[in-house]
Amino acid sequence: MTKISRQFNISVRNIIIIVFIIMLLLSLSVIGYIVFSNWMSSADEIASDMAKELNERNCEKINTFIHTPTHINEFYRELIEKEIININNEPEREKVFVNIMQTHSANVYSLGFGIENGDYYGARRNQNGKIEIMKSNEDTGRHPWYYAVNDDFTADKIVAKADFYDPREREWYKAARQAGAPVFSPIFKHFIVDDMTVSAAYPIYEENGKLRGVLGCHILLSSINRHLRETVIQYGGIAIVAEKNSGMLIANSLNRENFKKQMDGSIIRCTIDDLENPFITQIYNSYLNTGVTEYNLNGLKSGIYGSISEYQTDGLDWVIITTLPKSIFISDIMDNMKTAMLFVLLALLVSLLSYLLVTYKLFMPINSLISTAKNFSSGDLSQRATIVRNDEFGRVSAAFNNMADTIFKLVNNLEATVRERTAMLQDANTELNESREKLRLILDSTAEAIYGIDENGICTFCNASCIRILGYRSEQDILGKNMHELIHYSYKDGRRMSIEECSIYKSIIEGKGCHIDNEVFWRADGTSFDAEYYAYPQYKDGVIIGAVVTFTDITRRKQNDEQIRFLSCHDALTGLKNRRYFEESLKDVDNEDNLPISIVFADINGLKMTNDVYGHASGDALIKKSAEVMKALCRESDTIARVGGDEFIIIMPNTDAAEAEKIMHRIKTEFSNASVAAIRCSMSAGCDTKTSISQSIEEIMVNAENAMYKEKTLSRKTVNSDMINTIIRTLHDKYPRQKQHSETVSDLCEKIAFSMKLPETEVKKFKRAGYLHDIGKIALSESIMNKKKLSEEEAEATHQHSIVGYRILNLFDDTLDLAEGVYAHHEKWDGTGYPKGIRGREIPLMARVIAVAEVYDAITANTSSAPVSKKDALEKIKAMSGSYFDPEVVDAFIRVMSD
Repeated sequence: MTKISRQFNISVRNIIIIVFIIMLLLSLSVIGYIVFSNWMSSADEIASDMAKELNERNCEKINTFIHTPTHINEFYRELIEKEIININNEPEREKVFVNIMQTHSANVYSLGFGIENGDYYGARRNQNGKIEIMKSNEDTGRHPWYYAVNDDFTADKIVAKADFYDPREREWYKAARQAGAPVFSPIFKHFIVDDMTVSAAYPIYEENGKLRGVLGCHILLSSINRHLRETVIQYGGIAIVAEKNSGMLIANSLNRENFKKQMDGSIIRCTIDDLENPFITQIYNSYLNTGVTEYNLNGLKSGIYGSISEYQTDGLDWVIITTLPKSIFISDIMDNMKTAMLFVLLALLVSLLSYLLVTYKLFMPINSLISTAKNFSSGDLSQRATIVRNDEFGRVSAAFNNMADTIFKLVNNLEATVRERTAMLQDANTELNESREKLRLILDSTAEAIYGIDENGICTFCNASCIRILGYRSEQDILGKNMHELIHYSYKDGRRMSIEECSIYKSIIEGKGCHIDNEVFWRADGTSFDAEYYAYPQYKDGVIIGAVVTFTDITRRKQNDEQIRFLSCHDALTGLKNRRYFEESLKDVDNEDNLPISIVFADINGLKMTNDVYGHASGDALIKKSAEVMKALCRESDTIARVGGDEFIIIMPNTDAAEAEKIMHRIKTEFSNASVAAIRCSMSAGCDTKTSISQSIEEIMVNAENAMYKEKTLSRKTVNSDMINTIIRTLHDKYPRQKQHSETVSDLCEKIAFSMKLPETEVKKFKRAGYLHDIGKIALSESIMNKKKLSEEEAEATHQHSIVGYRILNLFDDTLDLAEGVYAHHEKWDGTGYPKGIRGREIPLMARVIAVAEVYDAITANTSSAPVSKKDALEKIKAMSGSYFDPEVVDAFIRVMSD
């Protein structure tokens, strides 16, 4: 009782006061929360509507901005097509283009008409906003010349010249030619101005349907930034325009660049992530996943209201994001909340003072009751409490008096009470024995092993799980034995454990429980297992008489934990360290004792092609091979980590730049001597060295990565060429007939293209396409390649070679323009071919030429199952004209073979 009094030394009066204060604060908090929530809800609704309205304004401005070039093209296309405007009349042409630029907004940077022969005429606004006439034809050497404008809108003197320009190779021209209708081009860098450009392109045709040229109206995307700022600047908001699927920036109101210019003059498009605005990124990603257009987001210090919508037209698929900061809406709300809190605190103080006064008067009668109770407990059983009022305290006093009367009677009848209590005690002992039996049953039913020992470590009891886990037959093998000497006598490595080192023994000596999970117990057969155990001392009458130990076999859990620890810092495919381990170890290595510290950044070339052509199993083999090479050539002190799909980083402590370069060169050389499938292994790498503790290790890593990307860029053309050559050489070495077939088809394609009077560049292209048209067969198995009669499934697999060839050629810039021709070279003029079943002129001309050359070589070659003569082959080709083959290509082929 004394202990309880010390723990709860708070009067009832004070408890009531505390409860009153808590309830009052709780009520005020709930009411305040409801009011504040309503205020915030209203503010959220108003702000969300405003964000949506601003976003709609931005959409309207973008639409106006984009509509101008479309309107110009639609109006002047008809005038040019009907020759109301004579493009060949130079003064008339110049006046028209200058007039168009003067009568339309400054949003239009330039307007021009590219002709199918490579000529290009138009006008532009220079950096000072003045209009200049532009001309590019044979007279200018296909170099754009820019002229000042006379008062009569004709060309004056030359003011500028630019590099070679062929409109047919520009994105806007090719987009219109491919679409055959008005279209917006993909976004591209302007060939003169350091800005991103989008063009409205309109193809213009002659009466016979032949493409005459493309009218292009060009706008600079940086001019959209100003329109966005005008909409949101007064609200402190942000507006972003980006491509929907890629997230690449079109425009923004933050005065941030939408692209980055590289040292070689090329550019890298910036994305939404480059803005480093988590709210903008979250809205964009959420919209792509859910389609939600309205957002209310909270951050650590602030929040935003956001709205997103799409803007789509021919060739354009943009999203427009507008956000407003929450701070401009909730500042007044917070001021009102502060005022309300002051009034609440004042009301609380007044209520508390009033409540203290009332409770003091109400609790005065309790003092008399307490004094009477003290005298009664001291032995004066005649004491009775005075009842002052008929309230709760009066009823307590009456109850006390009744209790005092009862105690007085019990004391006088003590002997009878003792006999009654003795009978009750016997009943309790019977129940206790039954409880012991139940306890034993419970102990034997638990999966956890339990045993007890006395103060000398001798086993006094054990349950069934203990006998089973330790490998004994019955409890008789354990009871009465010293448990330390029986199951806990040594460590896992075999070292003897003295009794003084035993944690179970210590728990008895020190009177404290313990929990251990890094030791072993020993079984009856002499084997050990990892054990987790708890030991607690047993007390009787305040004296320790032994301990109770519970334990479980955690061997399997230890093994799982070890595997998890390994995978948490290793790459599962290569066994190298992973990114997480690398980032942690980088901090440990970055100290003065390890200087100089070199970092090598490596990237596998051709991994994507290996995965696409040969499957991910071959790609994994390529990654494993690179890991084997690096592990073989690096030192034990070096850390090798795979930080991406095809990226590796090597940390080399105490390694200068020269030594790092040597190791990096050996790795690249060794890796280049290996091959996977038909891919010759290749790797790009770069390194940098930290020589001073003041240098940032992150900057060294970025420098190494940039060096790697620089090498990758510089060697890209050579690497790509080597990959193509390796694949085609491997194919020809395995199947010599394929080499002869490729050379023959290549020669025939060249001759057919020449006979059709195609440009020299196209003739060369057709020749190379003929040589590479069967490159996709590298993915076919030898059983199919060497088999003359194929099953239906094998024939279907063979049909995939054109698709594989298309994938390979699409991976390299030098062969990108050959991919469509190779993909369709098994299509037929009547639509019965594969892989898409297209017909007629839908089939690329290159594919139609390859088809004729390939069939001719197939039926005349000596390796054919039934070769035919040249004359018979030509008759068969003629017979398939108009069904399998393009009649024009067949005619050209007949002319070639007749010469």
